[in-house]
Amino acid sequence: MKQKPLAFRMRPEQVEDIIGQEHLVGTGKIINRMVNANRLASMILFGPPGTGKTSMAYALGKSVGLPVKMLNAVTDKKKDMEIVVEEAKMMGQVVLILDEVHRLDKAKQDFLLPHLESNLVTLIGCTTSNPYHSINPAIRSRCHLFELQALTDENIKTAITRALNNEEHGFGTSNVVLTEDALSHFATAANGDLRSALNGLELAVSSTPEIENRQVLIDLNTAEECMQKKSFSHDKNGDAHYDVLSAFQKSIRGSDVDAALHYLGRLIEAGDLDSIARRMIVIAYEDIGLANPQAGPRAVSAVQAAERLGFPEARIPLSVAIVELALSPKSNTAYKALDGALSDIRSGKSGEIPAHLKDSHYQGATKLGRGVDYKYPHNYDGAWVNQQYLPDSIKNRNYYQPKNSAKFEQALKQVYDKIQRDKKK
Repeated sequence: MKQKPLAFRMRPEQVEDIIGQEHLVGTGKIINRMVNANRLASMILFGPPGTGKTSMAYALGKSVGLPVKMLNAVTDKKKDMEIVVEEAKMMGQVVLILDEVHRLDKAKQDFLLPHLESNLVTLIGCTTSNPYHSINPAIRSRCHLFELQALTDENIKTAITRALNNEEHGFGTSNVVLTEDALSHFATAANGDLRSALNGLELAVSSTPEIENRQVLIDLNTAEECMQKKSFSHDKNGDAHYDVLSAFQKSIRGSDVDAALHYLGRLIEAGDLDSIARRMIVIAYEDIGLANPQAGPRAVSAVQAAERLGFPEARIPLSVAIVELALSPKSNTAYKALDGALSDIRSGKSGEIPAHLKDSHYQGATKLGRGVDYKYPHNYDGAWVNQQYLPDSIKNRNYYQPKNSAKFEQALKQVYDKIQRDKKK
């Protein structure tokens, strides 16, 4: 009989065995509370691939002692769901784990809805898609929505170590020796995808010949081959993954185009397009912002082109974008202004919205003083009129502090300064 993949064999049996997702299964968190109360509700688990959605669903069903059935919304038919419902009627209740739940068609959905309503079936849907965009509202409204986060390197190292030591489902009965470099590479190269890391580990163990004492030695070279991704340790000092990314971003922020291209080259050699893309887009808005507003959309376009092309051609649009980002004028005023507003809000400095700004599109609003005395700016020269917009308690706050680093923001500064002067008249 063919053995099931390591990632399948190592799935957790109980909620306390789940790796990561502390925001959901940690002590006192919502899913942990459901399990402790033995009241599992229907839910949709969504997030990136390899974050443990199906594994978590399976562990939740087992943790509350309910029979668990697993189906796929794409490959399994309505008849398969009918069988699950009949079994639920005989057993009293069943947990249905439905993978690719966003692909549930209308016939299957209509069949399931009444059984979700009666709680005969507890649905745990799993998807990589955003449920607000991809799942029918009728199903969505009957389920709690929980987002799973990409696993950290430490999470993945924990899972790999667990697999190496597990005698029943892992490699605990084999003499597998994994070097620290190899362990770190499996964790880093997986980019938050535990399934990818465990698949790479299984391939490494099965394809590495034994040496003396029947030892299976997995070193960095083997890990790189099995993950099909080079290590981020490119120089003799072994630069860490996040050190390279940090140097990449800081070089662009510091307008050193040569250094930016150097660190981009390291990341390209490591094959990590995902990290390059995320950093480029963040940099375009965080460090350049209003100094070159088109840098953001152009960075997004370059990322999309790179993703379509794949390496090695992906380096071409990336190089164009990085040169522009590095040599663009810099401004962080927009997000810093927002951070200032958020800081006030989180410290309780929000205040009452002025009455003339409140919604007046309902009967009785005028009697409540809502929207009264509001001045419509388009009725005034320059489409501007002096009136209060911030709450009384913070009406003199200034969050935005424009810079003179580029023509676009200089133009914004002129408008901003004029408005500030007119307010004082």
